[in-house]
Amino acid sequence: MKLPRTLKWLAGLVLAVIVLAALFIAIFGWNWLRSPIERMALEKTGRALVIHGDLTLKFGWPWPRVHADAVTFANPDWAREKQMVAADAVDIVMVLPQLLRQHIVFSDVQLTRPVIFLEQGSGGRKSWLLDLNQQDEGARIQIDRLTLDHGMLGYDDAAIKTSIRSELSTVDAPPGETTGSGVAFSAQGQYQGLALKARGSGGPVLALRDEKTPYPVKIDATVGRTRVQADGTITSLLKFSALDMRMALRGDSLDQLFPLLGIALPATHAYVTEGHLVHSANTWRYEKFSGRIGGSDIAGTMQVATGGKRPALSAELVSNLLDLDDLGPMIGARPGSVQAAKQAASRSTSTTAATSAPVSATVPVLPDLPLQANRWGSVDAEVTLKASTIRHAKNLPLEDLATHLSLRDAVLTLDPLTFGLAGGTLNAVITLDGRGDPIQARAKVRARKILLAKLFPAFALSQTSIGQINGEFDLAGHGNSVERMLASSNGKMGLVVAGGEISKLMMEKAGLHLWEILQLNLTGDRLVKLRCAVADFSVKQGIMYADALVFDTEVTTIIGSGTVDLGREKLDLTLNQKTKNTSPLALRSPIYIRGSFAKPDVQVDKVRVAARALGAIALGIVNPLFALIPLIDAGPGKDSDCGQLVRDARALPHAENNRGARKNTVRFVR
Repeated sequence: MKLPRTLKWLAGLVLAVIVLAALFIAIFGWNWLRSPIERMALEKTGRALVIHGDLTLKFGWPWPRVHADAVTFANPDWAREKQMVAADAVDIVMVLPQLLRQHIVFSDVQLTRPVIFLEQGSGGRKSWLLDLNQQDEGARIQIDRLTLDHGMLGYDDAAIKTSIRSELSTVDAPPGETTGSGVAFSAQGQYQGLALKARGSGGPVLALRDEKTPYPVKIDATVGRTRVQADGTITSLLKFSALDMRMALRGDSLDQLFPLLGIALPATHAYVTEGHLVHSANTWRYEKFSGRIGGSDIAGTMQVATGGKRPALSAELVSNLLDLDDLGPMIGARPGSVQAAKQAASRSTSTTAATSAPVSATVPVLPDLPLQANRWGSVDAEVTLKASTIRHAKNLPLEDLATHLSLRDAVLTLDPLTFGLAGGTLNAVITLDGRGDPIQARAKVRARKILLAKLFPAFALSQTSIGQINGEFDLAGHGNSVERMLASSNGKMGLVVAGGEISKLMMEKAGLHLWEILQLNLTGDRLVKLRCAVADFSVKQGIMYADALVFDTEVTTIIGSGTVDLGREKLDLTLNQKTKNTSPLALRSPIYIRGSFAKPDVQVDKVRVAARALGAIALGIVNPLFALIPLIDAGPGKDSDCGQLVRDARALPHAENNRGARKNTVRFVR
């Protein structure tokens, strides 16, 4: 069958066009396309694309491949660097169906010796967006796979104080192996205002949009004082749709992670942890990690869920050995604050003695560093912590810490905060409202069944004492540090011991009974009945007023009065003794407790003691036996009713003068 003449002519024309096009390309190549491409890029983006070398095209449906030598593409005028991309060679595999829909999609891009500078500017401008204003998120080139050979990548964002320069190089597979090649990289600069140094390696091809194939990566980075080491895989380098890595962290304090994570963590001593980091969907999970914070071990699991109003952190933490000093930074305590305050107080005392001028110690004992409540709104948190053994200074008998921390809408609550203390328990509920400035604080503390003998184990005189201490504290204050919260606090504080036994030598020393002290030192100490002990303070504007301060035993009753200034950290207490048995040799002087929290000063009334001593000397001149008369303490000769003692203490002038401002009382639990 013969073809119609018209079809023959048409077929011949098409063939002629193809032959002519082939001859044109064979003679002139593809370089004639450079000018149209450059002109189109300038019209669409306002930025110069220049192909300095040869341009070639290999047809293949639907993925033609374009190769260009010596290519540069300019940054917008506002960027710091002139060129966004400069490469010795560029190989691009285009997706024609997407191009026909006016979407620029490159399935594969290979860059030889590239130098790339990306920058984010003010007003949401991004240099990699290709519209004229660099603000249209849809005006970008979609790249599925990227291969870099010996290049440099830079990124700048002045708004967040970030400027990073990274060098990349191809690492070939070992001889005789077909796998093992990849990309090694190093980076330095500044991230979020912190010095950055990093090095690591990854797979040979950056699968930017592949959300199924894990990409291997290994990194060792230091940001500020924080070091991060990670080894594992990331799925989808653009979206981080999944992550599975072994990760180790170390740094000076957990709160230094805030610029990196955007999540408020507490201030701590130096730490190191290692665990398994996994991520999928909206959940990041640091699983089965272990490590140390200061002198404490720590282990557990932490999880952060994103996608809500703010990130939600949950954690279950355990510690076999918790050093109490490691809790100091979390509450704003300075390192070694107590020792520093004592040294300052000692210098103050020596300077005053030498110059007769008062010099005050400026180093506080109470935590005075501000809490960073402005960060609390960055996260909601639910954290539990349990510690079986607690290391502490001077053998303070603490054990079995358990607490639950809740942070919601910048309101931090510890409920409960429980310690085992001296055979009993200390239960607290603490609320810190960080929504305003200053922080509003409330603390309720209950002490139950604390054994007197175990409370101060470092003091030999108390080791044989018997009795249980119960009490309640209820304080409310405001301030951005614990010191300011206590300095502004109002409320009540009370402790009571009902029944038990206590060291007689301790009580004779408190009563200044010299004869009995001498006897007990020769024969040995013994226990006497403790009828009751009460410490009842009302607190007004940071000053504790002793409404009732009573310690009643078989041999001596001690009644105290005075104040404790939490703001100035000053003591001003007076203890008066009432002996119940005649003592042939006693000083009968009030005991004054003065000074600072760092260096309390316990003294007797030197004038009264001197007067009694002079009286004894004067009478001794008349008759040696009379010398003992001023030193004899006859005593009331009977036990006192504990309830009446408390009522009498509250009726003293120091309590009466403040009764109008202090109506809170303590409910004692026996």
